[in-house]
Amino acid sequence: MQSADRVNDYDSFAEAYSAETENSLVNAYYERPAMLALAGDVAGRRVLDAGCGSGTLSAALCDRGAVVTGIDASAGMLALARRRLGDDVALHEVDLGDLLPFDDGAFDDVVASLVLHYLEDWGPTLAELRRVLRPGGRLIASVSHPFTAYAHRDPRPDYHATTSYTFDWAFNGQSVPMKLWRRPLHAMTDAFTGAGFHLAAISEPQPHPAARELFPDGFQYLSTNPNFLFFVVEVPPSATGSGS
Repeated sequence: MQSADRVNDYDSFAEAYSAETENSLVNAYYERPAMLALAGDVAGRRVLDAGCGSGTLSAALCDRGAVVTGIDASAGMLALARRRLGDDVALHEVDLGDLLPFDDGAFDDVVASLVLHYLEDWGPTLAELRRVLRPGGRLIASVSHPFTAYAHRDPRPDYHATTSYTFDWAFNGQSVPMKLWRRPLHAMTDAFTGAGFHLAAISEPQPHPAARELFPDGFQYLSTNPNFLFFVVEVPPSATGSGS
């Protein structure tokens, strides 16, 4: 997901990103708690953190008893994850656009935290994630909410089209160019079902109550405006192979 013009080049700002998101409102008090709540009891479950970044979600899953494997396309982010997680968590440098180096049915759950919206085509990635999940396994994913992507970034594109948008992301005084893909809700659900998943839940959660005093202005905004959209999709219990 990197390119010559260094768009989405997490290696170039891994330290700044990790420091910013460690305790931020959007990540630590909104997105991460929502992912953990949807995952529920993961004790003893084999969990693939797809796009694990610096390992904050992986660490929280490990604390809850999960057996975690992490993958990410950024070597810089994986180095931070290794520092955080130690040697007990398997980490692999893998782009989600490529084939995954795991056997069929290797995992009980996959978590994909704020990563699918970097992909123009979800099809090949979802097919691989479904392949490495056991029958009855779950994919828990968060993405940019369609309302946010269209209404706040650029209100002019056709809502029903899948289009890209770019913006500059500022971390600790450093500005980096980012490119994401926006798609309508029906395109997201069609991609999941087309890959053979059953839709179990769509969630638009509220921020964690502790954020009310820590981030009063941001808490009010996140409590009244959608920012991310969360999905739980499941492999049918009788599923075999990687097709639907």
